[in-house]
Amino acid sequence: MKGKGEMVLKSRMKWVGLVGIVLSAFSLFTHFFLARFTQEGISEFQSSVTIFSWRPVFEHAVFPPNSPLFRRLWGPVRLLESLHPDANPRQHYPDPSLQSNGFIFVRIQGGFHEIRNSICDVVVVARLLNATLVIPEIQSTTSSKGISSQFKSFAYLYSEDHFITALSRDVKIVKTLPRNLKGARRKKEIPRFKAPYLASPYFYRRHVLPVLKKHLVVELVVSDGGCMQAVLPPDLEEYQRLRCRVAFHALRFRMEVQDLATKILQRLRAPGRPFIAYYPGMTREALAYYGCAELFQDVHNELIEHKRSWMRRRGIIKGKLSVNSEEQQLNGSCPLMPEEVGILLRAHGYSWDTIIYVSGGEVFGGQRTLIPLHAIFENVVDRTSLSSPWELNRLYGREINVDSNYPRSPPSISKEQKPDAWKTDGPRPRPLPPPPARPKYPHNIEGWWGWVAESDIEPESTVMELRTNAHKLLWEAIDYFISVEADVFIPGFDRDGKGHPNFASLVMGHRLYQSASLKTYRPDRREVATLLAETRDHLYQANYTWLRSIRRHLRKSILDGLMEASTTSKSISFLSHPVPECSCSRQDPAQLQAQAGGGLGAVQHCRGWMRSESGMQSKDKQNEEDGDEDDPTSELFFKYSSENQVEGNGDMNSKEAILLNDQEELDGGER
Repeated sequence: MKGKGEMVLKSRMKWVGLVGIVLSAFSLFTHFFLARFTQEGISEFQSSVTIFSWRPVFEHAVFPPNSPLFRRLWGPVRLLESLHPDANPRQHYPDPSLQSNGFIFVRIQGGFHEIRNSICDVVVVARLLNATLVIPEIQSTTSSKGISSQFKSFAYLYSEDHFITALSRDVKIVKTLPRNLKGARRKKEIPRFKAPYLASPYFYRRHVLPVLKKHLVVELVVSDGGCMQAVLPPDLEEYQRLRCRVAFHALRFRMEVQDLATKILQRLRAPGRPFIAYYPGMTREALAYYGCAELFQDVHNELIEHKRSWMRRRGIIKGKLSVNSEEQQLNGSCPLMPEEVGILLRAHGYSWDTIIYVSGGEVFGGQRTLIPLHAIFENVVDRTSLSSPWELNRLYGREINVDSNYPRSPPSISKEQKPDAWKTDGPRPRPLPPPPARPKYPHNIEGWWGWVAESDIEPESTVMELRTNAHKLLWEAIDYFISVEADVFIPGFDRDGKGHPNFASLVMGHRLYQSASLKTYRPDRREVATLLAETRDHLYQANYTWLRSIRRHLRKSILDGLMEASTTSKSISFLSHPVPECSCSRQDPAQLQAQAGGGLGAVQHCRGWMRSESGMQSKDKQNEEDGDEDDPTSELFFKYSSENQVEGNGDMNSKEAILLNDQEELDGGER
């Protein structure tokens, strides 16, 4: 009887264990099921909770939009409010012919801004030659660069379907070459042209078109950020508007990039305050090209000098290897340092709790160069501050693991064996030999800078470095989207490592096309360097005259910078200044041109349905001018903080500060 009871007990325990195992398996299955199909919900939940490194700190309440200070710092530029984007054809513009002359296959090399410029140019070339364009191949995002296999070059950045649909009435576009031409491409039998930078339409009609008609396919290699001259003859003005349609409408980022950029923008605007987008423009190539190595120290200086030497050997630059960086900076040839930009913005009237978004794929010198900006402004953020690592990794897709990130312990050091001569040579004591050189192990020289101490030749990029370069394109895509939508944009530099317009120039051109009235400062670096040199010893104790000079310069740079861009940047990159070809005016164009000083060119009058909004616009402007009279004062730039510490110059009293702001309102009333 006792044995039977024990058997029953054991049987029950087995059943209990079996039920527990079944419940555990069911629980695990439910957990994985929810994790798999509720990623979007979890992401939305996380976005509403503060899980990021940014903890916004604000001291002041939000200024009313109709206050004088808000209008001066964040309000629209009145003279540019009448500009409206208009990239539609204005003359006879037939649809692409059903019978094309052949296929154009394009390989594009370079960074984000070079890729964007090049895509617009190759579309123009395809239209010019009546050719069928194959979706361009971006060399930085091919599978050999270690990116996820689920993306195919162009689709790593942009939406292929939207690109084809948006340009269906301009150019015939296909995703791949026909099967019979793919074999010729593998055998390298396709005629190949290395497209010259800023090539003329004559080059393509004279040299490329006959070969295209003969072989029905040509390959173009674009490596300098463009393959068509920026300023086209008047009879090809419609091709300029085609460039605008490509850059500002057809080139839409793929869905994952667009969604994350939108989320980051929403998180930036969550506090209910406007923000400034700042692009430092400090890349190793640009610093080397313009000879700005002495602005940095230690290994960064050596890296810039090495890059400049590499450029000289390849004929990219013809200047001396050693350049006086201080003279270059005074000439305006070097980027504005983050500290200098912070001083300009602070002197202009932006409070210390202003939100500043730092854009750009990577700042040369790392976060160390941004420390002064963080000291001036409390809320300095970037994409990593407003997104989680999980969200960024999701952009990259599933990538194979090519390098282990786990820390490795250094190898054990074996004892040095004394040579036999040391044991038998002469009587003791004898002088000691020099100590052996410290052994160097791979873990001591890992990183992007490690080769500097070992060799004068920069090693080839590893797969991980190539993958990181592809990731930088996605980072810059996010920053581009946010910079275009920012309330205020200010660049630290607008040239790249080849002397061409860079990321900041494309952003300013896009803002001029899409929303010209948004504040976009274009500081003259030479004049800023002179102003900063005048008070270099007491930058944080500025006087009344210096403050007025800074504010006057930034205010004038909004329109004066347009004149500069129309004469310098546009001749190299049309997208950096797409007016007047891609814009129209709701007011009298002659009046607008006279007020803007000629920086906008001969803008045409908008169509009737666009001009219908001008009456409401003028009424709003009148109300805004009335508000200026009702509230002539603004917040003091120099003030005492809650800890009774003086921020700025204590010599300037409240009355002088009020007079300064009043004068600024009167000076800026016309703008």
